[in-house]
Amino acid sequence: MTPEQAAANAKPGLANLVGAFAESPQTLRRARLMGLSGWAYHVSARAGALGDVRPETVAAAIGFIAPDAVTDGWEAAAKTTPPVEVATWHLHELCRWGVAELGGFPRLNRLLDLSKRVVSAVDAAGLPLFAAWRAMPVPETAPGAQAAVMLHLLHEHRLGVHVVAVRASGLTPLQAIIAGPDGETDAVAFGWQPPYPSPGPIVRRLMWAESVADSLAGQAYGQLDRAERIELCGLLESLSHRLSR
Repeated sequence: MTPEQAAANAKPGLANLVGAFAESPQTLRRARLMGLSGWAYHVSARAGALGDVRPETVAAAIGFIAPDAVTDGWEAAAKTTPPVEVATWHLHELCRWGVAELGGFPRLNRLLDLSKRVVSAVDAAGLPLFAAWRAMPVPETAPGAQAAVMLHLLHEHRLGVHVVAVRASGLTPLQAIIAGPDGETDAVAFGWQPPYPSPGPIVRRLMWAESVADSLAGQAYGQLDRAERIELCGLLESLSHRLSR
C-alpha cells in the first residue's frame, strides 16, 4: 500500500467516523443549548478555530459551501456566541464523544499512535482550517478523546487538500460538487443556487483532482511504513464498522 493508496483508503472511514460524531444527540444538543440553528452551529463549529475573521475568509477556507450560506451561518452564530467559543465547545463535545464511543475500542492506543504520527507529519501550508484546528489545545488526555481529535484532524486534512486539488484542476467548488456522485443534491445542501453547470464535461477533471488529493494527503501517510499504513486503514475500517452497528 503506497502513501497515496493509504490516503484514499482512509477517506471513507474518516468521513463515517466524523459524521457519526456530527450526528450524535449530544452534538445536536450542544447547538440547541447555545441557541443556534443546526446550520449556524455547523459553520461556526467547523470554522470557529480560525478566530474572529470575516465570513469571506471562512468561505475561502471551507471552499465547498456557498459564500452566502457561510455568511448566513457565521453571522447568525456571532449574534449569540463568538464563533471561536462555538469551536471550543465543539472540541469539548468531540472529546466527550471520543471517550464514550471510542474508549472501548480494543486497539485504541495503536490507532492513536499511528494517527498522531500522520497528523504531526502534515505540512499545513495552504490548509488554514487544518492548521487552526491542530493548534487548538486538546482539553482531555484520555485516549478516546485524543483519538477523536486525531480523526477529526485527519478528516479536516483531507477536506483541505481536496479544495487545493480541485482548484488546481481548474474546477470551481460548485463544478466539483456537481461532478460528484450526489451532484445537485449536494449543491442544494451546501447552499448553492441554480442554475447549475452540466456535469458531463467536468467529471474527468474531478477524477484527476481526486488523484491529486490522494497524492497530497499521502505525503503525510508516508510517515508510516507500508505495514503501518495497512494497519491504520484496517483500524479505521474496523472502528467505522463498530460505530455503525
